[in-house]
Amino acid sequence: MSRVLLICGASAALHKACELASTLTQAGDEVRCVLTPRAARLIRPQLFEALTGQPCQTSEWGHARRGAMSHIDLASWAEAAVLAPLSGDLAARVALGLGNDLASTTCLALPSTVRRLACPAMNPHMLMAPAVQRNLAQLQSDGWTILSPGEGHLACGVKGKGRLAEPAEIQAQLRRLLERK
Repeated sequence: MSRVLLICGASAALHKACELASTLTQAGDEVRCVLTPRAARLIRPQLFEALTGQPCQTSEWGHARRGAMSHIDLASWAEAAVLAPLSGDLAARVALGLGNDLASTTCLALPSTVRRLACPAMNPHMLMAPAVQRNLAQLQSDGWTILSPGEGHLACGVKGKGRLAEPAEIQAQLRRLLERK
């Protein structure tokens, strides 16, 4: 069906990204995953590899096919890019155009034809912080569709808005974006 690049930031919601990767793969999509270094400390990249049948990358350096050019290969390959979970840190780096790891550098290299979906997941106070709101607005201005987080009990013990959207909701929004080709 589609070539989906799933880029994951560090968040307690990473377990939902695993479910999303699995769901998309089972639906016939080819899914390649990139984890930020901090996300890779929360969940082993091998789990994403097992769920998608594709290598999961965390760095430009190492065993990747083209090493320092992996960001170009990944960005050129993708039909859609999904930032899920989008942490406050990853949102800031992408919004500012920083390229200090494979995840943010790949976002910089995305061609304009790639559909973009950003799915924030963070504490409600973080989500409402002026800096985070500015960064989300910048992402939207840069062509990212922002899928609002849900409300409920969060891993930090707080109740409120900030839960990563459910994988089925992310998948449905992704399909709508891909249909606009």
